[in-house]
Amino acid sequence: MSLEDAEALRVLRDAFEPGASGAGLVHRFYAHWFALDPSVRDLFPPEMAGQRSAFAHAMHWVYGELVARRASEPVAFLAQLGRDHRKYGVLPGHYSTLGRALLATLRSHIGTAWTPAIDDAARQSLNLITGVMSGAADAEEGPAWWDGTVVEHMRVSRDLAVVRLQLDRPMDYHPGQYVNVQIPQCPRRWRYLSPAIPADPGGGIEFHVRLVPGGLVSTAVVGETRPGDRWRLSSPHGGLHVDRDGGDVLMVAGSTGLAPLRALIMDLSRYAVNPRVHLFFGARYCCELYDLPTLWQVAAHNPWLSVSPVSEYNSDPPWAADYPDVSPPRGLHVRQTGRLPGVVTKYGGWGDRQILISGSPAMVRATKAALIAKGASPQRISHDPLSR
Repeated sequence: MSLEDAEALRVLRDAFEPGASGAGLVHRFYAHWFALDPSVRDLFPPEMAGQRSAFAHAMHWVYGELVARRASEPVAFLAQLGRDHRKYGVLPGHYSTLGRALLATLRSHIGTAWTPAIDDAARQSLNLITGVMSGAADAEEGPAWWDGTVVEHMRVSRDLAVVRLQLDRPMDYHPGQYVNVQIPQCPRRWRYLSPAIPADPGGGIEFHVRLVPGGLVSTAVVGETRPGDRWRLSSPHGGLHVDRDGGDVLMVAGSTGLAPLRALIMDLSRYAVNPRVHLFFGARYCCELYDLPTLWQVAAHNPWLSVSPVSEYNSDPPWAADYPDVSPPRGLHVRQTGRLPGVVTKYGGWGDRQILISGSPAMVRATKAALIAKGASPQRISHDPLSR
């Protein structure tokens, strides 16, 4: 019965259940795989905790979809995963050793509960997983990655930097998408960043990065990146977008979560007629509303755009004097004080709007919950995956 055997697939799904047991399985799998195929180890970063967690989450989801007999989404997900893994240098032979290592680890983990039915389901499902990923990678004709040179690095606040690059060849992406980025200070540590401008035929691209405490990559980008550094970017992901025929729009951006929404706004400015867009742009301090001058300029020439600055605190800290002043022209916009979820929902549930939220996972969750509590439809709310 193989992939039609829901009970056998359920056993495999439960093996990847979040928690100590699933984590132990994945830890042993990678140890087995690296022993079986030592060339694979160099494709991964020195610390594997994040990679193991992401793999366990993905496998649990894929097997859950197979249990529910929903194969289309897992196949599409695995195909994209295969195409994206080309940037790591994954070769066809690696998928073969991956399948062998994972089958052996699953058999050992499940132990005496392993049956011929489970064995058949495991072999068939792993053939599906590795086959789809490998086949999609082989069929992809586009580049595996894009290399680019940092041409400008601006420290716009204590914890914020704007980085502009010139790519060796232009990247085609939709405004609102994100890419995986590797920087020279942190080899093999890929991080997702959202371009802050629409795709440029000339190869220019811009990122806004906030330092995350303890984050090696963000710390290096904000504090150590210099013009001349060579970055590597993966193919774009994500579906954050504005339907120009879908009614008016509410955008909520927390700190550098502004980047994808800014790219969407800049893209919309190419058109003479657009739905109304109301952007709430929030940060801790007024001085961290780093891109307000650009937003004001766009709004001044596009009457469909309204911008509401929001800061959690009413005054700036002493270190603000060391960075560019982002104070608005007198009377142009009224800044509000408070947290984004409370300020945004003070005006209602915005249930008649397309709603796009971008920022930290905690901010996105809180804002989404507050809007739904006020009557907004969850189906009208869009944001990037919070575990990306």
